[in-house]
Amino acid sequence: MEAWIPYVPNWLLIFCRITAFLLAAPVFSTRGVPPQWKIGLAAMITFLTFAAVGLNAPTEMDGMYVVSIVREVVVGLLLGFTAYLFFTAVQIAGSFIDIQMGLGIANVIDPMTGASSPIVGNFKFIVAILLFLSFNGHHYLIDGIMKSYQWMPLSNDLFARIHDGAVHEFLLRSFSGVFSLALQMSAPLVVALFLTDVGLGILSKTAPQFNIFVVGVPIKIIAGFLLLVLILPGFIYLFQDLFGTLFRSMDQLVKLIADKPN
Repeated sequence: MEAWIPYVPNWLLIFCRITAFLLAAPVFSTRGVPPQWKIGLAAMITFLTFAAVGLNAPTEMDGMYVVSIVREVVVGLLLGFTAYLFFTAVQIAGSFIDIQMGLGIANVIDPMTGASSPIVGNFKFIVAILLFLSFNGHHYLIDGIMKSYQWMPLSNDLFARIHDGAVHEFLLRSFSGVFSLALQMSAPLVVALFLTDVGLGILSKTAPQFNIFVVGVPIKIIAGFLLLVLILPGFIYLFQDLFGTLFRSMDQLVKLIADKPN
C-alpha cells in the first residue's frame, strides 16, 4: 500500500477530468442517467486510465495541486462541451423549421436536458441520440477521453493556450460551424415552406375574396410534417457527417492544447 499512496493524487486528477467530461458530454449528461451511475462509470474509466498513464510520475499534493484540479476539470468540460455543441445544431435546425411551420411558440420540455425546446428540434435531437448510440458513438467518446492523455498529460499547458487565445478562437470557429450546419440541415424544409408561403401569397392576390392565410397555417404544418417524413430516411447520412465533424473537432481541440505555446 505504501507504494500506491504517492500515486493517489494522480488518480484524483484523472477522476476530475473524466467526471467533468461525463457531466458535459452528450448522452452521458442527460437527466435520464442517474448521478450514481455517472460517478460509478467515471470511477471505472479512471481505474482503467490510471493503469495506463497514472503510474508514470507521482504528483505532489502541494499548493499547485488545486490549480491542477481546476485545469483537469476545465479540460474535461472543454472536451465534453465541444462534443455537446454539435448536438445543439440539431435543435437550432429544428427551431428554424418550427418558425417556418408556425410552431415557434409551441415548445415542449426536453426530457434530456429539462429545458424548453422546439417540437421538431426535440424530435430530431432524440433521433440524433438514437443514431449516435447505434453508431457506438458513446464508445468512441469514452475511448477519446482515455486517449486524450497521450496528447494532454496531467502536466498540460491548458492555461497557456487559453491565455494565447487559441482556445477561444477554436470555440468561436466551432460555434460558427455549428450554426452553418444547422442552416444546412434545415434548408430543405425551410425553402419548401417558404415556397409554400409564396404560393399562398399568389393565391391571395389571384382570389382576394378568399382568406387564404386562414387555411395557410394548417397547410404549412401538414406540408412540413409530410416533408419531414419524406426526408427522414436521409437523416442517417446527415448525422453520420455531423458525428464525423464532432470527433474531428474534439481531435483538433486535443492537439491544440497539446501544442506548445508560442
